[in-house]
Amino acid sequence: MIRRIVCFVVIGLILGTATVMAARSDSEKAAITAAEKWLTIVDKGKYMESWKESSEYFKNAVTQDQWAQAVQGVREPLGKLISRKVKSATYTTSLPGAPDGQYVIIQFNTSFENKKSGVETVTPRMDSDGKWRVSGYYIK
Repeated sequence: MIRRIVCFVVIGLILGTATVMAARSDSEKAAITAAEKWLTIVDKGKYMESWKESSEYFKNAVTQDQWAQAVQGVREPLGKLISRKVKSATYTTSLPGAPDGQYVIIQFNTSFENKKSGVETVTPRMDSDGKWRVSGYYIK
């Protein structure tokens, strides 16, 4: 009898973990889709529009003009996008220097016309309206 109870508890833990992992996977997929959509706007040089499509947190941290100048100075020298592939995606609820919330840290292996090998880090955040929006962007 005790073996059956232990077996049911173990099965319950496994199923519970699988459910959490599936939920995270869905969050990661939705965040990746949002990040790729946002990156397409940036790739087209529509920097003001990319600011408008960013998270509330992002917009409170940097003005539209500051963002447009900063991203233009970084992206334009790289030239046109050649390729971009997801390298990793990690769900988290806490980031240094940012309020707690739902985040996905996504790294893309990216190639540009003038930079053959780069890594873009895009961090979508779940906004108060329930939509994933980019709250951070970094190129290395």
